[in-house]
Amino acid sequence: MKKLSIIAMLLLCVAAVHAQRPIVSFFDAKGAVNFKTQEIDHETDTLKPIVHRVDDVVWFRTVYRVIDMRYKQNYQLYFPVSPSNPTYRSLFKVMVDAIINGMPVYGKPDFDIDITPHFEAEPLAKAEVASLLNTDMDGVGDGNIATSEYMIINYDSVRDKMSFNNYSYEGFVKNQLKWMIQEVVFFDKHYSRLFTKIVGIAPMSSAHAGNEDTPLTEALYQSILFWVAFDDFRPYLQKQNIIPQANDNSRTTFDQFFAERRYSSYLIGDANMYSRMFSDFAVRGRASDVLTDRIKMEKDIKREQERIQNELLNFELDLWEY
Repeated sequence: MKKLSIIAMLLLCVAAVHAQRPIVSFFDAKGAVNFKTQEIDHETDTLKPIVHRVDDVVWFRTVYRVIDMRYKQNYQLYFPVSPSNPTYRSLFKVMVDAIINGMPVYGKPDFDIDITPHFEAEPLAKAEVASLLNTDMDGVGDGNIATSEYMIINYDSVRDKMSFNNYSYEGFVKNQLKWMIQEVVFFDKHYSRLFTKIVGIAPMSSAHAGNEDTPLTEALYQSILFWVAFDDFRPYLQKQNIIPQANDNSRTTFDQFFAERRYSSYLIGDANMYSRMFSDFAVRGRASDVLTDRIKMEKDIKREQERIQNELLNFELDLWEY
């Protein structure tokens, strides 16, 4: 009798667990595929951050990478281009909506060609952020950031409110083809393994990068629009599924996409005593013709990329020899 009571209690517990989770239909009331399900609200808490103690981190290195959305592996970050898609948003559209919702945005230092994010500084004012997302490169507009058709974000100083302007959005994203990320690669002795964490992310625009005569490092600096702390951005990435490939039922969020490192990227620099990026090692004007000069510059940059990549790889391999 006692065993039967225990079995009955277990069955009641199982039934209670199943009763707490509502049944979500694959199709909505109109008979269309139900993409807006309650599942995403539960999935946002599945990627819990690991707490790394200061005493356990015995080595770390800061590197900078560029995510080029023209690579096939990164297409899901760029599409859809249209801002009016009811189901999916691109990574840049998610960021714009997050900024309008109040996410802090940080600028670049004005006193030096420095791409390093400074999250200890004060965030940019709303008017400054709105002026950065501007398609009027020639300055022919009226300059009114509250009503200008050239601004992706309009800012009304009277109501202290930001709003989205989709008139020039598609024209802006044609030049917004890259992202820069600041990563920290570190070794945690408690877990006995290397970890990689994205600290900051910055949208880049080729329209702000100058011309062919602009030095590479300066062009890199100018192309960065602003910096966002990745942990500030994560709550918004957790709420948006990326546009699927091959399987329309894929429910992968942007947060999972970055956590699983599905993106393709290449190194452009690291934190060093010289405060130099890889482009600083490339010397312009060594060859007689432009094409040969460009090839030599690319070789200089590639050599530095391979050096850092090999140092990171060798460090990890050396750990397993002891």
